[in-house]
Amino acid sequence: MPVLKQTPSQTIGPFFAYGLCPEQYNFELASLFTPVLAERHAAGQPITIEGRVYDGSGKAVDDAVIEMLQADAAGQYAESLEGIAASGFKGFARVGTGTGTDAQSRFVVETIKPGALGPASAPHIDVIVMMRGMLLHAYTRIYFEEDAAAHAQDAVLAAVPPERRGTLIARRLPYAGRNAYQFDIHLQGPHETVFFDV
Repeated sequence: MPVLKQTPSQTIGPFFAYGLCPEQYNFELASLFTPVLAERHAAGQPITIEGRVYDGSGKAVDDAVIEMLQADAAGQYAESLEGIAASGFKGFARVGTGTGTDAQSRFVVETIKPGALGPASAPHIDVIVMMRGMLLHAYTRIYFEEDAAAHAQDAVLAAVPPERRGTLIARRLPYAGRNAYQFDIHLQGPHETVFFDV
């Protein structure tokens, strides 16, 4: 009988997004999670977040996977399937960044503006980035530019050097009739996004 040896850790390749986001790539499989954190009837202010993941040379990555987790407008996380079905708020999304699905290699997520979790927390969305060649996920956060007063009270943001906090702030986009934000993720380089050791 052959002795099976441990295989090396598998890097995240172009196939990774296909497996985790099959509907996005027009496969006849249902995605467990989609780019929609909240349905249109969910309570709260509907928003769109769009952005790109950039590598160290400033090139948009076309095969990354983004996962997002957030609280609802009242600062509460989704707790049950029944609650999700009744409220329309899922609180979790997964989206790929291109590979034929978006010519600009963007991720686009539909959600509602999150509420603060408490007095020491500004409204935010937790983000996980996965892509080819990364053996470990990268963890970051999205804050919103209009919440500057709450940013001063946020314990996590306070731990980030002031000159780097801007990499965690989503900027309003000038779209008529839409509450949209731009949030780009830079994996390396002079504009590298702040990542957290979780």
